Amino acid sequence: MPNIKSAKKRVIVAETRRARNMAAKAAMKTQLKKFAAAVEDGDKSAAERELLASVSILDKTASKGVIHKNAAARRKSNLYRDYNNM
Repeated sequence: MPNIKSAKKRVIVAETRRARNMAAKAAMKTQLKKFAAAVEDGDKSAAERELLASVSILDKTASKGVIHKNAAARRKSNLYRDYNNM
């Protein structure tokens, strides 16, 4: 455990950010699973709705620095590929 005041603060801030990042990642993964389920069912309109929501959440997580922007771009590319191959 740190003794210096600034080090103690860093521990608290790091834990807060970690919790926020974990929540953002969990929300992102849940949305991607919803899209995958819609594609699996073959429901084009539901898949389109989930695709737009998935792209939005990927952009948000990338802008917050939770995932890298190229990782978000790669995942969006894969989503569009899956949607177009339905």
